[in-house]
Amino acid sequence: MSLDVTALLDDLTLPEKASLTSGSSFWFTAPVERLGIPAIMVADGPHGLRAQPGAGDHVGLGDSVPATCFPTASAVASSWNPALLRRIGAALGQEARARNLSVVLGPGINMKRSPLCGRNFEYFSEDPHLAGELGLGIVEGIQSRGVGTSLKHFAANNQETDRMRVDAQVDERTLREIYLPAFERIVTAGRPWTVMCSYNKVNGTSASENPWLLTTVLRDEWGYDGLVVSDWGAAYHRVPALWAGLDLEMPPDLPRSPEAVVAAVRAGELDEAVLDARVRAVLELVDKGMAVLELDEGFDADAHHRLARAAAAESVVLLKNGSTAGGTPVLPLAPSERVAVVGEFARTPRYQGAGSSQVNPTSLETLLDELTAAHGEVTFAPGYTIGGDGAADDALRAGAVTAAAAADTVVMLLGLPGADESEGFDRTHMNLPANQIATLRAVAAANTAVAVVLVNGATVLLGDVEPHAAALVEAWLGGQAAGGAIADVLTGAVNPSGRLAETVPHRLEDNPSYLNFPGDSRVVRYGEGIFIGYRGYDATRSDVAYPFGFGLSYTEFALTDLDVTLTGSVAGGDLAAQVGVTVTNTGAVAGAEVVQVYVRDLEASVARPVRELKGFTKVDLEPGGSERVTLTLDQRAFSFWSIRRNGWVVEAGEFAIEVGRHSRDLPLVHTVTVDAPSIAEPLGPDSTLHEWLADPVGARLLAEAAAAGQPDPTRDPELLPLLGPAPMSALASMHGLSVDHDTLDKLVERLGGRSGPV
Repeated sequence: MSLDVTALLDDLTLPEKASLTSGSSFWFTAPVERLGIPAIMVADGPHGLRAQPGAGDHVGLGDSVPATCFPTASAVASSWNPALLRRIGAALGQEARARNLSVVLGPGINMKRSPLCGRNFEYFSEDPHLAGELGLGIVEGIQSRGVGTSLKHFAANNQETDRMRVDAQVDERTLREIYLPAFERIVTAGRPWTVMCSYNKVNGTSASENPWLLTTVLRDEWGYDGLVVSDWGAAYHRVPALWAGLDLEMPPDLPRSPEAVVAAVRAGELDEAVLDARVRAVLELVDKGMAVLELDEGFDADAHHRLARAAAAESVVLLKNGSTAGGTPVLPLAPSERVAVVGEFARTPRYQGAGSSQVNPTSLETLLDELTAAHGEVTFAPGYTIGGDGAADDALRAGAVTAAAAADTVVMLLGLPGADESEGFDRTHMNLPANQIATLRAVAAANTAVAVVLVNGATVLLGDVEPHAAALVEAWLGGQAAGGAIADVLTGAVNPSGRLAETVPHRLEDNPSYLNFPGDSRVVRYGEGIFIGYRGYDATRSDVAYPFGFGLSYTEFALTDLDVTLTGSVAGGDLAAQVGVTVTNTGAVAGAEVVQVYVRDLEASVARPVRELKGFTKVDLEPGGSERVTLTLDQRAFSFWSIRRNGWVVEAGEFAIEVGRHSRDLPLVHTVTVDAPSIAEPLGPDSTLHEWLADPVGARLLAEAAAAGQPDPTRDPELLPLLGPAPMSALASMHGLSVDHDTLDKLVERLGGRSGPV
């Protein structure tokens, strides 16, 4: 059965229309039983369903049904594998079908502007290209099962501090190049059923009431034809939000919102055609979502758990792997060695973030159990209390030292307590707990073969860890099967192939957003502009602990034979670059390499990042195996957003295509020359002397004018650095120069609108 949306719009009363633009309860849309319009259910689910069939309590587990808790976004982002995200998405979609759930509220694809954002575990990356491709994967996976998604949080929602009132003041170029591209990619390629607006203001206007965001950009430019829903509680003024393009308010403010809509239409303050457009979007969503309402399906919990384990293992990043006294790498663990496991997190796992994304897992593994099963008997010492310190930790520390001294290798878990990172507040620092660091120091003094495993949702500072860790593993918040996944990597059953989706700095103060986060007086200024993450660290040549894209393996790879071929043209709008490279596994075990392609504009007329990720692929290879891979970069890969031209432009000149293993290891470089129409404004009275002289025709006309007039100081090499930046109209006002106002007007007329340099 399906709805005849057009006919229903004719039959609905005004109060019924108004009711449809708000839900009926916390997780359900509003039904109209008289016309056979059912309610459909939505639920949180970025990395696992948090379906609450009852009224719902939003932030706690409440009565949420058991569901597979997959690794958080900060974890699976390190897989750099959109195909894996599609598999996870398909599993989430099937679990939604089993619960008669129509829309999964995710994924979150906001940029990691600051490592302090309390919700960073729900987001993928500091890079929009990577976030867009990974988010597209999960959207395609979920929607392949006939279940909708909700792309969130649109837009510039990059902090939790004062999130419902803060005004994110960010220039348009930065929005277009950093904070909108991941949304654009998924909207245009994945057609998510819904887009969720954010709580914050964007340049003075709440996202829920922002017509530039919800209509001009989302619908008019990107062609979006789905539904826009508010974040829960983000529809502050219902009628202005309807005008702006917000279709559905959740949860409903009943009866206030529907009554306000009816009153506004009757008073002539809201065009009923606008209301009809919003109602149509709701009816079309309900029509698609109805298909799951009568299903009687289940899901294979064991298979989904295995997928969660594989995903968590593929997301592990090996940051360091030093050698033991015998000269062999610390990891993987040898079957015969005596292993001590230190850290309360080994038996009391931290595997997901706090807030609206909390999942009631179908099962839960611990590293202690799984490593014992895989390796044999291990010695365990808790070493510290989670979130504690003091005398209890002193005693636990002594036990950890005893266990470490009797072992060949120590596996030590460090991480953030759940109270340190959550939706609703931002972190104030990036430090690991002092009691954990104290235990690490003591353990390392007793045994130098320490493999540290990190369990955290957002990046932490490693300056106190590095000197005491012979090996270092970033495991993130890996979901319900994280314990087994970590054991798989430690024992070598899985070769780590994760790569960092965000930079790990030496200091919080090094982060580009440091001076502008989280703002004050209800305002946060994005003063770093386009230079977030590695773009900022590269621009300032800052040393970092671990760069964007970094990750080690138990094998070695070689990248060779880079070849780049340009096709199409900028003028035709179809410029493309085919980038080919050969990947070879030169080591002794099977593994996967992530080939990363960056574009660098060698001479730009505007500030541009040193390099930007524009392509990547993951390649699995047996020992000695080799594969030729080709990646295609489109015209956008060479473009920047021009404020003057209000659009994407490509500037003619040379671009370096850099290929390698991470953002600071790019050994293969190929330079291409791109021909493009001039993007300069026409020469005129406001153009500078430098700009006139840089244009061949402009320079010739100035030379002719000077030859016909008085001695011309503008041609004096000593004066040119002073006069060159001045507009010609200002120079024409100065006596003693051959180009007066009349002469300048004639020169501009002779140019006839010719474009000069930027």
